Amino acid sequence: MTRMKKMVATAVVIAGLAAAFSYWQIKRFADTPLTISQETIYTLPAGSGRVVLEAQLESQHIIPQSIWFGPLLKLEPSLATFKAGTYRLDKGMTVRQLLQLLASGKEAQFPVRFVEGSRLKEWLAELRKAPYIKHTLSDDQLATLAAALKLDVSQLEGSFYPDTYLYTANTSDVALLERAHARMNKLVDEIWQGRMANLPYKTPQDMVTMASIIEKETGVSDERARVASVFINRLRTGMKLQTDPTVIYGMGDSYTGTLTRKDLETPTAYNTYTISGMPPGPIAMPGRASLEAAAHPEKTNYLYFVADGKGGHTFTTNLASHNRAVQVYRLAMKEKNEK
Repeated sequence: MTRMKKMVATAVVIAGLAAAFSYWQIKRFADTPLTISQETIYTLPAGSGRVVLEAQLESQHIIPQSIWFGPLLKLEPSLATFKAGTYRLDKGMTVRQLLQLLASGKEAQFPVRFVEGSRLKEWLAELRKAPYIKHTLSDDQLATLAAALKLDVSQLEGSFYPDTYLYTANTSDVALLERAHARMNKLVDEIWQGRMANLPYKTPQDMVTMASIIEKETGVSDERARVASVFINRLRTGMKLQTDPTVIYGMGDSYTGTLTRKDLETPTAYNTYTISGMPPGPIAMPGRASLEAAAHPEKTNYLYFVADGKGGHTFTTNLASHNRAVQVYRLAMKEKNEK
């Protein structure tokens, strides 16, 4: 073998060894764990290329500095199809798994919980605290929300289904509420179609209003239909509903935590101690159980109920029995406070 041939052969061997070494280093880098010690939220801005991605990951101490990042994307081009978005990175994830996640476009999802019995203003406060939401609403911008839903501002309360909703970064508050509104509309229509016959409701909104009152009056599951029966019986006999939560709602921000006799006697559009029949609309966001109770009340003769001091209520059919139940409750509360 001539000297030239030996040199060429040697160069080929060296090149082969270098290629093998580079291949091994790239694979080793791909299987390197991320340098995060806990779950991390990472956002890749729109329009970012390989250089920006690498610089961000290194500057945010997500991956170790390495000369092999670019070569890895060339060796495995499927990893180079990363998409802009906000992602959840787990401790122990490798560089390859990170790039596969970015290529999948499966952005992180965040939860926001809307609780049964809460009001729209409380939902808006919850939305304002939620991370990564695009905020467009405030308490004095409800007309924007109403317009998006094709509702009057007065129809917003009670129009959203309470549940935990998942969203991705930059989802708007209006978009989340649109989802909750669509779910409530579907559920109300379903329950309205299957409601008990001859209930004193003129519209589905009346049923939702009743459900919102039930939601505020009791958190005991097996009491809801019984509470509904009291209010249905009162409507049928022409009695005022006389439910404290409607008074509180009508007082708005002037309510400080305690109802007085003056509060009960001061007329508002929602004060069911001073108005006859139903209030003009819902006073909270009812859940499915309360909607079902409003649509399927128990058949009873009850006209009154009062807390029993044990988390539930005592139901009675006449004022004398009700007054005795009130005295029992007050005595139980006095004894409890003296302990």
